[in-house]
Amino acid sequence: MADTVAEPAKAPAAVRHAEEVMGTVFSFDVRGGEPDAVRAALAEAVAGLHRADALFSTYREDSEVSRLARGELDVSRCAPEVAEVLDLAAEAERVSEGWFSTRYRGSLDPTGIVKGWAAERAARVLAAVAGVRGVSVNGGGDVQLLGAPEPRRAWRVGVSDPLRPGGLAAVVSAAGTDELAVATSGTAERGAHIVDPRTGRSAVTDLVAVTVVGPRLTFVDCWATAAFAMGSRAGLAWLESLPDVEALLITAGDEVRCTAGLAARLG
Repeated sequence: MADTVAEPAKAPAAVRHAEEVMGTVFSFDVRGGEPDAVRAALAEAVAGLHRADALFSTYREDSEVSRLARGELDVSRCAPEVAEVLDLAAEAERVSEGWFSTRYRGSLDPTGIVKGWAAERAARVLAAVAGVRGVSVNGGGDVQLLGAPEPRRAWRVGVSDPLRPGGLAAVVSAAGTDELAVATSGTAERGAHIVDPRTGRSAVTDLVAVTVVGPRLTFVDCWATAAFAMGSRAGLAWLESLPDVEALLITAGDEVRCTAGLAARLG
């Protein structure tokens, strides 16, 4: 009598897409699910990104955020997404004790939270499709991961080394969790663009990059920005105080500082 041999688990089908929006490229990688259903959800997710850009872009005079900033609208007359994002931003400002802010040079500017929020929302649209086992949405280098790409294999994200172009400072693994987000703030890609909310000017800091890891991209993106503005010592101490958050900080002097639990997320 022949022994029964279990067939190895097959890797779920992959649907991939790249979309240019919000001044960057969003890359999608969806594993599992019926392909037509996944593509329909992908179209919905992409439409959501373009809608977010139309609502929140500070470069569009007709966006609701621009009109809100000019006093032509109040929040009650805006799309519901605007109130949602402003509420989330207020929570981020509270938790960061003002180091994250939606005020930029005296004007309303929630773009520091919008990209992470939009990418996370797009990922959850795709994860809701029946049969989908894994979703990765990468918005300009900040990533929301849900599920896993294959049985017994986790999503992994390379963290660029800001002082060695083309090199990696670390590789973050989503092993052991169904939700993981990775966001980096720094000067390597866009120069000195992060503002100190206390002064309204570019943040003066000893850091060149802060990478934050946690469940939700909406918030880890905010935490990376806030910690960068704080500087390495205060930023690391604050990040250590946040639940379910780990971080990697790199100074201009090539010193690497990490939260105590980061090692468990590397691999």
